[in-house]
Parts: sequence; structure tokens; C-alpha cells
Amino acid sequence: MNLPLTAPALRETRPRVAVIGAGPGGLASAMQLAAAGARVTLYERDAVVGGRTRTLTAPGGYRFDLGPTFFLYPRILSEIFATCGASLEQEVELRQLDPQYRLVFEGHGTIDATPDMDRMEAEIARLCPADARGLRPFLAENRRKLEAFRPVLERAFCTPADVLGLDMLRSLRLMRPHRTVDQDLSKHFRDPRVRLAFSFQTKYLGMSPFRCPSLFTILSFLEYEHGVFHPMGGCGAVSDAMARVAESVGVDIRLEQPVERIAFAGRRAIGVEVGGRHHAADAVVVNADFAHAIPKLIPDSIRRRWTDRKIEKARYSCSTFMLYLGVEGEFPELPHHSILLAEDYRRNIRQIETGEIPDVPSLYVQHAGATDPSMAPPGHTSLYLLVPVPNLLHGADWTVEAPRYRRLALDRLKGLGITDIESRIRYERMVTPHDWREEFAVGHGATFNLSHDLGQMLCFRPGNRFAELDGVYLVGGGTHPGSGLPVIYEGARITCGLLARDLGLRPVPVGTGFSQDMTPAYGATS
Repeated sequence: MNLPLTAPALRETRPRVAVIGAGPGGLASAMQLAAAGARVTLYERDAVVGGRTRTLTAPGGYRFDLGPTFFLYPRILSEIFATCGASLEQEVELRQLDPQYRLVFEGHGTIDATPDMDRMEAEIARLCPADARGLRPFLAENRRKLEAFRPVLERAFCTPADVLGLDMLRSLRLMRPHRTVDQDLSKHFRDPRVRLAFSFQTKYLGMSPFRCPSLFTILSFLEYEHGVFHPMGGCGAVSDAMARVAESVGVDIRLEQPVERIAFAGRRAIGVEVGGRHHAADAVVVNADFAHAIPKLIPDSIRRRWTDRKIEKARYSCSTFMLYLGVEGEFPELPHHSILLAEDYRRNIRQIETGEIPDVPSLYVQHAGATDPSMAPPGHTSLYLLVPVPNLLHGADWTVEAPRYRRLALDRLKGLGITDIESRIRYERMVTPHDWREEFAVGHGATFNLSHDLGQMLCFRPGNRFAELDGVYLVGGGTHPGSGLPVIYEGARITCGLLARDLGLRPVPVGTGFSQDMTPAYGATS
């Protein structure tokens, strides 16, 4: 006699999914898979969620973003929250910045980048009057480019044949894969400083505008079209909200539980090993850094496409040298984001690409207190300094280089009008490429993961469904479609869509995250 299943028995029939890593991709995957009906356990090696998208709390009341320091086009994550019955707007206060950032061309002028097109044209005209006429045509062209490429950003590339899809063929004319970002911008802007204002964003991918494929002019377009946002409390506030929503839909988040390896029966994943114990799973989602984690989690003998040798020989982004400074006193004239672009920017980039630590580096500074007083105690300031440097594949010894480079980074602050800072430092933390690798498990210290050249994009990048293995899926900056928070969130939708179909879960909604109807309604302009 067949008796009806009880509610607990029904729950036990749901597929089990293990997610490795509570970074943005892991959190987004866990949320969506639980909402689709899976039993999800999320394993995180650290004591907090967020991966590099976390907020550091330091003695004295200082707070810092660890990695990402701003938030772009929230619609993608808002749609993911909605699939879980939650509201991003209610969970996180996002403030749109204006100016978005200040660009300082060392010795040759500044631009306060703004989403107000009339003001932005005036800013450009101060450097090159003729180039101001190129702003709106640049935006219009990239609107078309993004719309043409949007289907590619929202689907999986499982085989080389997928590159021949109609969406790819239709987008090639606007993508112009034979041109670089800088070359593409030369159609609109004559002055190299103005081109740099719309191309330095390739550093978000750890790449040079003089080598990065021209597709990525869409990076600066998205900033001007849809705004740059600050999550109040730091970017970690977004990760914390994702964890709350994940738990509300049943995700079991286990902190300080590093996964030692994925267990296999032949070529099928059957669970994970944690603390010497086996935890069964019908599928495993890997959100850990690709170069660091895959050789440890999956035996080389069953990886035919992404072997240890291929992972080692892949091309990786640059790294970053970081200083997190708690400073006595305030900086009322310093905007939320500032970028000091080295006078000889091409030389600066060449040094990084050839493995030489730059002697006159470019510098990025976040002064979150310009918008968010919670990031430092009254009368004090939290400053985040980032200097792009080579990754560890070039062999620099940062135990030797770090003291010298700290001094250089502090000296470079003078280019932003910050002087006499050292005597006012009340808290300091340094993170070098070595620390990214050893403390934060970033392969080769390559902060932006695998580089985004044409040979490592689409089907040539690690796939959302891991090639030639059953039940293993990837999410994060090392997989398609690539790095950057909104792109990682979109990648999580692709990955979860594949997994849901494979395990017979409820369909994972595909959104309109990269569509043109993306005018956000979040927070206020600061």
C-alpha cells in the first residue's frame, strides 16, 4: 500500500546542492537554487560571508571595503532578490554618487565625472573643446553595442559551436574584436586624456585599454548611463543582505567550514569533504577562486580541458597593492572616489604587463566618508588606497618590496592634494599580492582573476557547467561571463539555470538585467 508522502518526506526528496564559497556568486547561486526548490548548503572558509565583497571593521571604529568599493546597475541583483520574495531596496540603502569620481591627469587637468550629460560635456570641454561633441555619439553607439551583446552576456557557452550562434554573429559588427578599447574610443575622442577617462575602467578587469577588446567600452558607458552607487555601510552590506535572504529561503550557511575536496564517483560529483567528513550532494557549485581552488578540489586526472598545466599557463590579470588607513582628521574637499592617473600612463601599464613594479604608479583612493559617515568615527577618516601592480607569476618578493611601496603609495597621495598624512594615521592594514594569495586564496594574487582577452572569453573561459564532469558548476569572476559584481550576478543566473534544468528544479528566471530599461530607483543622489 502506497501512503502519501508527509511534508518532511517531501522535503527529503528535494535535490541537495553544495555551494563552495560565500562570495557574491556563491550567495546569488544559493539564493536562487533554494528558491527553485533545492536543499542548499553553503560552505565558507572564513568567519564572514562576502568573500572579497565584505566590509572590514577595524579598531577605533574604522570600516573599509576589502575589495569592490562601488555598486553598478542594481537591477540584476534586485531581480535575484525578487525571485526569493525579497526587496533589495528594502534590504540595502544604495546612494547614487554625483560626482561619480574625480579623475586627476597628473599635471594635466582633472575631470569630475558626472551622470549629468550637460555638465559632463562641460568637464570634457575644459580638456578638449572638440571632444565634448563626442560624448553623446559615444553613449548612443554603446547603447547599441550593449543591446547587441546582451544575449551573449545572458547565456551559457558550453561548446565552441555556441560561438556561432545568431546572437554572436549579429553582434560582431559592433563588437569589432580586432580593435582595442583605446582604438575604438579614438572615433569619438581625440585627446588621450579624454580617451583615458572612458577607458581606465578596463582596470576593473585587470587589463590595459591598449590591449583590452573594444567590447569593453561598455564599462564606462554603463557608469554614465545607469549611475555609480555606494551601499550605505560598505559593499559588505550587500553581501550581508544576500545572506539574510538566502537563510530566509532555507539556505544552510556554514561559516569556518573550508571544503577540502569534491567527492566523485567516476566523473560524477557526489558531495564534498569538510573536516574529513563526507557531505552528500547531487550537485556542487564552486564559487572559490578558479586558479586557487580547482587544483585542490578536483583531481587533475579527471580534468581533461582545464588541467593543472593549463590553469598554470592561463593568462591572469594584474594584482593590487592595498593600504587601509584610519586617519585622524577629515578631508572635506576629497570626493568619494578619486583616481590619480600617472603622467606616463602607457609606461605605467607596460611595466605592469611585463612584471615590473611601477616606479610612478597610478593610484585609486576611496573616501567613503564623503557619502557615508558610518565608515569612520567623528573627526576621523577611513581611506582605501589601491595601486595596480603585477601578479605573482612575475616573481616579485613582496616581503622585501612592501615597505618601499608603502612609502611610495603615501607619497603619491600628494597628487590628490593629501599631504602630511603619516603622522595622522591611527590604524593601518596593508595587503600585497602575496597576501591576496595566502590570506584570501586568490590564485597568483591576480585580483581580477583570469584576464579577459579574446582567447579567454565565452567558450574559451571556464564554463558555467564544468566541462566533462557531471554535477559540477562554476560561478564567479573566473567563469563566463566574467568579472565585476553585476556580471558575476548574471553569471550566477546562467549557472543556476543550467543546474535547475539538469536536476529538474523549478526554472530559474532569466531577467532583463542588461537590457536598456535599467533606470534604477534606489536611494538618493549624494
